Amino acid sequence: MVGGGISGLAAAWYLRQGAGERVKVTVLEGSPRIGGKLYASEVAGVSVDAGAEAMLARRPEGRDLARAVGLDDDLVFPGTTRSAVYSRGALHHLPKGQVMGVPSDLAELAKSGIISPGGLLRVPLDQILPATLVRTDVSVAAYIRARMGGEVVERLVEPLLGGVYAGRADLLSLEATMPRVAAVARSERSLLSAARRLAEETPKDAGPVFTTLRNGVGGLPEAVAKASGADVRTGVTVRELRRTASGWRLVAGPVPRPETIEADAVIVATPGPASSRLLKADVPRAAAELARIQYASMAVVTLAYPVDAFPEPPASSGYLVPPVERRPVKAVTFSSVKWPHLANDLVILRCSIGRLGEEHLLQRDDTELVSLATAEMADVMGARGLPLDSRVTRWGGALPQYNVGHLDRVARVRAAVAVEPGLAVCGAAYDGIGIPACIGTARTAAARILDHLDLRGE
Repeated sequence: MVGGGISGLAAAWYLRQGAGERVKVTVLEGSPRIGGKLYASEVAGVSVDAGAEAMLARRPEGRDLARAVGLDDDLVFPGTTRSAVYSRGALHHLPKGQVMGVPSDLAELAKSGIISPGGLLRVPLDQILPATLVRTDVSVAAYIRARMGGEVVERLVEPLLGGVYAGRADLLSLEATMPRVAAVARSERSLLSAARRLAEETPKDAGPVFTTLRNGVGGLPEAVAKASGADVRTGVTVRELRRTASGWRLVAGPVPRPETIEADAVIVATPGPASSRLLKADVPRAAAELARIQYASMAVVTLAYPVDAFPEPPASSGYLVPPVERRPVKAVTFSSVKWPHLANDLVILRCSIGRLGEEHLLQRDDTELVSLATAEMADVMGARGLPLDSRVTRWGGALPQYNVGHLDRVARVRAAVAVEPGLAVCGAAYDGIGIPACIGTARTAAARILDHLDLRGE
């Protein structure tokens, strides 16, 4: 296994479930720790996630894996998921019934106050305009702007997508990032009517959307690694991967003292650029496609305030900021509101800074990033004084961009890998950047290797 993020560790666990003790599983991770973007540390004495802080509860892979590795009692659910958008100088609650920012109820949209009166008048034209039937993949912005106008894109869809991908709606693929909307775009004339139907299809008793672990979802990788029984080695960078007559040869470690590792099969669970370098020699077609996936960088600034620092304690799970507002902070999560077990007489929050194309913001030092976050809290929330504690976590090149054509690119990668016996890939670059999606790719990769080794189902 190359890569010790949650994808690689989950793949190791699935291999162990399928093969038991019949195979030796080794996980090689180049950084000093496992977990990738899942990592928690203390802020003001409270364990708070520094990367991903939740997983979809309605998609089962993450929740099921947590339970399988003994963390069932640690699963917790949000106190609230009601969030807002900062638009035109004020916070406004997201309209009820929206689907990834696409409104389904004009009255709710008007009540939210997020878009201007002129922008609001443009939306119902969707119901009388000629059809904009999508036959090939297009950008999110191109389709939704054609149906509902620019303000819906700029002030609703853009911040929601930015919160997930740190990307841009004019580049992101409709098929890859909003598949339910893409499906109706192929046959429906009115996006407003289609969005209303999509909103109504969500069961009212579906349960919480998100879940996390009591001490942070950053605790999941360690539990999965232990349950997998794999030999997990950190600080070991794999520099070369080559096919041999009987399997694969990996060259790891520093150039002056290389270590050669022979394996019957390999799962590459690293980000696109690293995977591209490893596959370049023997799987050049896959390597070329992976090299074309862009990645966005960001930073998470975590702050802890005393409750009385705010004129009114935050009551929502957080807010999103559209790029059109030109503010350095793109999203704020009030962690101690969203996850009440974190409160501890504190307001703990996370400010996300940096979108695709805003790398200049991340060139500032940690002190400056903390200042940007505290200024955001003072301006928007009226916070007084300095936080009791802070933490800055930088995620360079962390978020893959699912730009137009992404699904076809992934299909080409998998087609090229499929003809190589004993090789599989998994991770956030393929079918979704959330934890359950990454675990889903890990399960598929492990199944391929078990089939190759002729061990599955024995």
